[in-house]
Amino acid sequence: MTKTITLAHGNGGAENNELIKEVFYEAFKNEILEKSEDAAVIQNGTLAFSTDSFTVSPLFFNGANIGKLAICGTCNDLAMMGARPKYLTCSVIIEEGFEVEQLHKIVASMKEELAINEAIIVSGDTKVVPKGAVDKIFINTTGIGEILYKGISSNNITQNDLILVNRDIGAHGATIFAAREGMDMNSNLKSDCASLYPQVKALIERGVKITALRDATRGGVSAVLNEWAKQSNVCIEVDEEKIPVCDEVKGICEMLGFEATNLANEGTFVLAIDKNDAPKAIEVLHTFAQASNACIIGTVTEQYPQKVVLNSAWGTKRFLDTPTGELLPRIC
Repeated sequence: MTKTITLAHGNGGAENNELIKEVFYEAFKNEILEKSEDAAVIQNGTLAFSTDSFTVSPLFFNGANIGKLAICGTCNDLAMMGARPKYLTCSVIIEEGFEVEQLHKIVASMKEELAINEAIIVSGDTKVVPKGAVDKIFINTTGIGEILYKGISSNNITQNDLILVNRDIGAHGATIFAAREGMDMNSNLKSDCASLYPQVKALIERGVKITALRDATRGGVSAVLNEWAKQSNVCIEVDEEKIPVCDEVKGICEMLGFEATNLANEGTFVLAIDKNDAPKAIEVLHTFAQASNACIIGTVTEQYPQKVVLNSAWGTKRFLDTPTGELLPRIC
């Protein structure tokens, strides 16, 4: 560990993993926490429990705002454990001088997203701090969900699974960067921010055999796949040409040297599905407009344990490593 915290420690990549492992896991070590899932599974596997804080800049961006993000983020973490979001808390830290009209817009978007998730806010806290003590507004949401499908875990992935994504990747990270830098894209680029519970619910109701789910937020798809490979001690091989990336995101990546697989998402999740049920999972996801380009992107092998291999269209292979360094700060 470095002697001081850098922005890279919050990027969802290697530095972030090091911070969590060497500081927080070291202090709070327990059986539940060490599973490193999107949400803790408690009460003998009947409940999922998760918390998240949101500091995104700018607060409003194409496709969403910090309020919608705060509800989607926590509800999605619960959904990734096969849980139906039920009860949330909401804590808000507001800088003095913040416009009440903007606060109304943020809260209205939270209310709308709660309805989609069939969840309610049951408790909260509000703090107002002097100007400059916080950047406009920070929000924390904590959620409890009822587990509908037991046994989902990123520690149980095997060669019987195929790796899927529910939609094109990188839209959120690209949108936030464009908005922050004032880039006029003249395009349809917008954040993928969306609630994933309806898609997960549909998979469960169709009886799809789910091994693992993970929403690819900070660190993107690269971070998810590397975490899975290490947690399950497997090799994940991904076909680069099968990974869906929209033209707008491709353009930003080519222009600025980003890797789409490293960019953050807020409505994109990765699935490890029993290979016999993968076609059924794709069929279910395609019934949702947001998941119209859901597809299989990879397989699980034993070739290089705990590594992710990217197969190119030209027949070459390279390791897809966990993102490092300062990517896009404050994307959520």
